[in-house]
Amino acid sequence: MRSWADAIVAAGAVRASHVPEESLGRTDLSEVAGAELVEDTEVRIHPLDPGGVIAPPATASFLDGIQRWKVTYYDGAVPIVRAYVASAVRRRTGDRRLRVVGETTREFHAAAVAALRPGVRAALEASGVDLVDVPQEALGQPGPALEAARRAVENARVALEKDLAERHLASLGAEEWFVVDGVLSESARLAGHPRALGVIKSHGAQYFEGDALTRALTLPALHRTSVFRPRGRAHHEVYSWYLRL
Repeated sequence: MRSWADAIVAAGAVRASHVPEESLGRTDLSEVAGAELVEDTEVRIHPLDPGGVIAPPATASFLDGIQRWKVTYYDGAVPIVRAYVASAVRRRTGDRRLRVVGETTREFHAAAVAALRPGVRAALEASGVDLVDVPQEALGQPGPALEAARRAVENARVALEKDLAERHLASLGAEEWFVVDGVLSESARLAGHPRALGVIKSHGAQYFEGDALTRALTLPALHRTSVFRPRGRAHHEVYSWYLRL
């Protein structure tokens, strides 16, 4: 019995080599998103814990996720992508050891389904694989088509992380903090929780310009900027600040 991969090749698809993300160019193009200050009248620099008296929480949880993808086949100019996304929560308690307390994974394929030739589409749909439809507006040029596939994988990872994070909130202790690798503004429950903290290590969006941006990007160690509300693409309002440890 032949596999679904053999079936789509027989229908006209061709095998492809892996296309590394680095070959696609930058996907987080710089932009000035804008911000509204909620502390100070201009962006200022503040020391962290100036008195040295704030103890870390006894219990804290941390969420992170991964995404892996590669182009496995082409049907004409349409890429067919195989992807794997996963997310996990680890909790640290008084013994300072991290333990996994939640995890979830998803493996799927992604393609612009309507743009596939009938034989290739039929073979994919009959295979039973988890198939994610990619918007067709990016078709016709290899670069935009691959970027659309990458966004589909990223969206799947974000959805996985959001679902796990919201479920973990229900088990959060009374004094426990929840640190998420990424933004909180995708989720109303995360954005509204008093002990949820999002950490963004690198991103293209900046929230200030001129001298204010210079101060934000040249912070001395163990300092932060004034607190602000990010504007732009945020779905739910959060407070934010630049920080250097």
